[in-house]
Amino acid sequence: MDFVLETVQPQDMAQYKREMQEAFQKGFEEVYGKSDLTVLPEEDIDRSLESKGAVAFKAMVDGEMLGGAIVVIDEETQHNHLDILYVKYGTQSKGIGFAIWSEIEKRYPLTKVWETCTPCFEKRNIHFYVNKCGFHIVEYQRGEDMGDDFIGDGGDGMFVFKKWM
Repeated sequence: MDFVLETVQPQDMAQYKREMQEAFQKGFEEVYGKSDLTVLPEEDIDRSLESKGAVAFKAMVDGEMLGGAIVVIDEETQHNHLDILYVKYGTQSKGIGFAIWSEIEKRYPLTKVWETCTPCFEKRNIHFYVNKCGFHIVEYQRGEDMGDDFIGDGGDGMFVFKKWM
């Protein structure tokens, strides 16, 4: 696998967002069934992209964009956040997500703590973060606390993860 992690360019953004949304949507629908609601609305992606310290990466595998991540870097505290990590639907379980994460860690060697979260129903993500990437579950956020307009957790809540470097 020829893997390169690059920053997302403006001309990539439409495809990047579409494939990110599809990955989240399909993951949700595999558990809860078909939904007409958008699990990851574009405004949520934009909010992440517009955060102070945000960096958007795309994973290029054999010349094709097959995933990506948005991280938010706090240069002062070095308590950094992985906002979104996705692998293009249909290409999971090939090591792409781990390659993305490994490269992000290498790029930010001063990080003291990484934080992220994932819905409780996403067993594959939980396994990935805990068993592959070395994160620890530090908090459970109840579904009803996420807000009425948030459906991405299926009402089951979210796990918050931290990784101390």
